[in-house]
Amino acid sequence: MLDKQHGSLRASGRFRWALASLVLVLGVAEAAPAHGGWPEKTVTVVVPYAAGGNTDIMARLVTEWLSNRLGHRFIVENRVGAGATLGAAYVAKAEPDGYTFLFGAAPQLLVAPLVQKVNYDARKDFAPVAIFGTGPQVLGIGANVPAKNLREFVTYAKASPGKINYASGGQGTAGHLTGALLAARAGLDMVHIPYKGGLPAVTDLLAGQVQMYFGNASELLPHRTSDKIKLIAVSLPKRMSQLPDVEAAAEMFPGFNLAAWNGFIAPAGTPRPILELLAKETVAAAKDEKIAGRLIELGIEPGSLMLADFQRDIDESRPAYEEAVKAAGLKPPE
Repeated sequence: MLDKQHGSLRASGRFRWALASLVLVLGVAEAAPAHGGWPEKTVTVVVPYAAGGNTDIMARLVTEWLSNRLGHRFIVENRVGAGATLGAAYVAKAEPDGYTFLFGAAPQLLVAPLVQKVNYDARKDFAPVAIFGTGPQVLGIGANVPAKNLREFVTYAKASPGKINYASGGQGTAGHLTGALLAARAGLDMVHIPYKGGLPAVTDLLAGQVQMYFGNASELLPHRTSDKIKLIAVSLPKRMSQLPDVEAAAEMFPGFNLAAWNGFIAPAGTPRPILELLAKETVAAAKDEKIAGRLIELGIEPGSLMLADFQRDIDESRPAYEEAVKAAGLKPPE
């Protein structure tokens, strides 16, 4: 009888031990992150522009979010040079293990390969992850230009060949390409005036020294109520939430899309589960109320495209960039 009781107790003890082990295993499995442990160490996010600019500001906003959400630090590393392609080339050759990403912009993938020699293949060496924000170009014209909207401006410019000076932040910049594309699509004869940056271009637009400037939204939005300039178009396929009364150039010229997106690009071959998690968290960050508010203050539309949709957006906007480069008279690398 005693042996039976001892056997029963031993069996009961084994059952309890097995049950406790099962609970422990299930508990560990439940606590284990769905992304297979990534990240397990610091993640480097390469920004190909200098600190303090819009791309750098956005990168620091999203990396802080990711550090808090995923439990390991995401650090920004500014790698500037080679026409903003040095950082992209570095990431293209990095180990595709999920610990090095590019936080880049359209120029690295869509413009630079058309106008200079780059040390990467923009179509093969990268895997687009997610757009965090899109900063469109906004078309500003001087108060002395007799036009209140894009259609009136085009009509006026056509009647004044060679008399419209349009500014840009420099040869080959987004403003130069956007202005050149508008001229090509509308059949306008305008004179390009390149400046050393957007600030002097805006200054001369306000002073009436130039008649038109396609500039970053962050440069022109502060002057939206000014009596010295008029904002008449944006380079997005649709209107900006900050300028609902200002038409998209695409409304008049279908396919006009030179939006300057910023987002994560991974080295080709990075494991899909890592890309999916990073994409999900990047879009979640862009939807966060405080972060979205900060982006909107900068004139940036919070991002929402990720993975296949991001890749599709790149592919669909490539013809417009190719057309803009040709219209601007920029020669492809030999």
